[in-house]
Amino acid sequence: MGKQVWRVVVAGGAAAVFTAVAAVPAGAAEGGVSFTRVQVNGGKPIVIGVSKEVAAPASFRMATTREWKWPAVFLYRDGAGDRLWHAIETSDCIKVSSGVCDFNETMYFDPSVWDMRNSEAGAWKVGAEVYFKGGGGDTDDEGLTVHVKRNSRLTVNASPEPVSKDRTITVTGKVTRANWETRKYASYGGRLVSLQFKPAGTASYTTVKKVYANGSGDLRTTVKASKTGTWRWVYYGNTTTGPSTSSGDNVVVK
Repeated sequence: MGKQVWRVVVAGGAAAVFTAVAAVPAGAAEGGVSFTRVQVNGGKPIVIGVSKEVAAPASFRMATTREWKWPAVFLYRDGAGDRLWHAIETSDCIKVSSGVCDFNETMYFDPSVWDMRNSEAGAWKVGAEVYFKGGGGDTDDEGLTVHVKRNSRLTVNASPEPVSKDRTITVTGKVTRANWETRKYASYGGRLVSLQFKPAGTASYTTVKKVYANGSGDLRTTVKASKTGTWRWVYYGNTTTGPSTSSGDNVVVK
């Protein structure tokens, strides 16, 4: 499953596997530990496709006078046992002062190895935890939200090409989205997608119109070809799906 109640933490080259603390109290300094400066993926969504492993960087500061092992931040819903990641690597302590350490971490998500459910796309809370030498530990809610999204893709085709000036061209395409359960991309119908154009010799695209994909994810519209340039589709994503941009299709206007 995508949500695990165990994880691998690597610090200083040593790996350990252990069971999660059962609950996530709000606030910090529970159990004599405080976590601050928590960041996950630079504040950006984590977008996952169907085959490639995604590595999401994280970092945090931990302060405690107790002897500890295996500190980490993690993503969860409903409780600390309802987690999303496949493996975590955490650095050794980067000492700030007595009892205060900074840590760098990487969360790994690999849909080609681990089963993921499409329902896992969306908002996840961020927790932080540490285990103490001799037993026990501390788990805190960090008051942060990270969106985990299914990757999307777009195709484009503009025709005819070449075309006479001010004649009509038809621009088509298709929107698809990662299905984590089948590990394939599937049609993503009903999306509002922007058609953009970049004249030859220029560096930037301009939105010409917006088009809704049909129920099968297919895009189709017509425009007048006034000058040579490149056409593309852009989808800006939503709370469960990442953005995507098609390749460009160049049309020569004679």
